[in-house]
Amino acid sequence: MLTELWSFRGRYRILHMTWFAFFLSFVVWFNLAPLATSIKADLGLETSQIRTIAICNVALTVPARVIIGMLLDKYGPRITYSLLLMYAAIPCIGFALAQNFTQLVISRLALSIVGAGFVIGIRMVAEWFPPKEIGLAEGIYGGWGNFGSAAAAFTLPTIAAWLAFGSAEVLNWRLSIALTGIIAAAYGALYFFSVQDTPPGKVYQKPKRARGLEVTTQKDFSFLMLMNVPLTGVLCLLAWRLSKVGFLSQTQLYIVWFFLLCLYAFQAYNCWATNKELVAGEKKYPPADRYKFSQVAILELTYVVNFGSELAVVSMLPTFFEETFGLTPARAGMIAASYAFMNLVSRPGGGLISDKLGSRKLTMAVLTAGMSLGYLMMARVNGGWWLPGAVLLTMLCSFFVQAGEGSTFAIVPLIKRRVTGQIAGNVGAYGNVGAVIYLTLLSLLPDGDVGNRIFFEVLGVMGMIVAFLCAFILKEPEGSFAEHHEGELPDLSKTNLSEENDAYSIGH
Repeated sequence: MLTELWSFRGRYRILHMTWFAFFLSFVVWFNLAPLATSIKADLGLETSQIRTIAICNVALTVPARVIIGMLLDKYGPRITYSLLLMYAAIPCIGFALAQNFTQLVISRLALSIVGAGFVIGIRMVAEWFPPKEIGLAEGIYGGWGNFGSAAAAFTLPTIAAWLAFGSAEVLNWRLSIALTGIIAAAYGALYFFSVQDTPPGKVYQKPKRARGLEVTTQKDFSFLMLMNVPLTGVLCLLAWRLSKVGFLSQTQLYIVWFFLLCLYAFQAYNCWATNKELVAGEKKYPPADRYKFSQVAILELTYVVNFGSELAVVSMLPTFFEETFGLTPARAGMIAASYAFMNLVSRPGGGLISDKLGSRKLTMAVLTAGMSLGYLMMARVNGGWWLPGAVLLTMLCSFFVQAGEGSTFAIVPLIKRRVTGQIAGNVGAYGNVGAVIYLTLLSLLPDGDVGNRIFFEVLGVMGMIVAFLCAFILKEPEGSFAEHHEGELPDLSKTNLSEENDAYSIGH
């Protein structure tokens, strides 16, 4: 696979076009932070208001990833990704035209939906690559696409300066943010006309109902209802944080909480509607068609501790280096960026290890344990450390974090193919759940070394608990290294890949 990766033909063409779609969705999603100072100065915002807008940037990503997963399984990744990228232009332009804090909040809430784009490509890549290569393929998709956040941080301030055209400073951030949305929309149209959901001759498998996640035992339905609680609970936590900065009054907070409870009830009803024959005992799945939801739950927890911690650490790392080592903000930011840069090799590396080690379960356990030890070591970093040593430790820790993310999504597509989108959506949403919980914890801790030590210790302990679950409860998916996916006909799986690629190339 490594030798064919740069061919840009057949399935590799799909992989490259899809990771770039993810890359653009992350550029759009993270276009606030690099320009926050200019936005604050231009509109005369307070620090608490900028932080509120940052919270809004992730607020709707949690439910959006679940909903996008449902749409993905029903309509396919080609249409879903294209429409999401084209939609991105609307909130970007709305944010660029905003004249006050309320308009910024509303447009940012709408823009947070774009952060759900990640789950779409998980299924697209899974449709085009066999299980034995799924780890590296998904790792390249996730790692190279995730680099969009770092690309936004490094390029948008420069682009904003170019777009000034000698005019007032106010035009810089507005035009650059609008431009990210316009580029994403244009690529969405290109993506629609350039890809297809499956290789020639293969059928896109869909669930009979996509209103909620399909489970295969009555016990798993109860487990599903339990694991849906944090998805709503974290939104309640976000609302509480918004009330603490004065954006919501106490009465408005109670109204939002009531609405979120209704949202959970609606989600529960849709899950029941999807599984009602199973719940009523009228339907039983044959053993060969069952999957264990406990495996999905463990993957959700792995994404809490790896991707959730990554989002939290990225947000505090510049301040950590600045205060711990007395660095300038610019130098601290450049050092902290090394954490995000590791995505280029770490996620694909985690997927490749998962492919080559022969046990996806063991890979997941080892990488999560390595991440845990890395965070526990970072809890001991203080001003007496040698700075290059602290940077190397940070990069080593980030490797295990992001490689763990890659190994997580080397397993997700192998759980149950026809509901891969919804499983990926739920697992991805739990990453945001983790980020919100960790950032809330950080906001409640004291400033300085004590708070930083407790923060990293919590990350380390949580990682060790999940590593234990991976080692002793997570099961190796059936067909982890097979030539074809579950449900594919054997004769199709034996099709020569070069012939398949040629057929696709001729068709396009």
